[in-house]
Amino acid sequence: TTAAGEEATTTAATEPMSGVHVAETDAGSALVGPDGLTLYVFTSDTDGESTCYDACAELWPPVPGDTEVSSDLDASLFGTTARTDGTEQLTVNDMPLYWYEPDEVPGDAMGQGFNGVWFVIDAEGSIIEAAADGDVVIDYDYGG
Repeated sequence: TTAAGEEATTTAATEPMSGVHVAETDAGSALVGPDGLTLYVFTSDTDGESTCYDACAELWPPVPGDTEVSSDLDASLFGTTARTDGTEQLTVNDMPLYWYEPDEVPGDAMGQGFNGVWFVIDAEGSIIEAAADGDVVIDYDYGG
């Protein structure tokens, strides 16, 4: 029975935290989704509204508005915004949140500093502007 108990402990320790939470990423300690993938904001979004649609939203999928937020975070920082397709998107400090499609595993922050307008967010909902690898800013035209 000890082996089974140890196995259960190991499994519990590797289960992802529920909801949006803070974890270590390539860009430092930042907000991540329930699956551990890094979350980003798009500084071109204004007044709490998303401007990322079509090809942009394929590369930067919006975080659904009903995504749970960990109790470790200040719930008052989070809200939702309506998208033009009728769905809701999760926000932090009125900034819509996104994932970056090329990020594959927890800790990846390949979108950090992307085109100088995509950045990770810290636990207080503030933008972390330092690029993941020095000051390299990737210039990529995603069509949006």
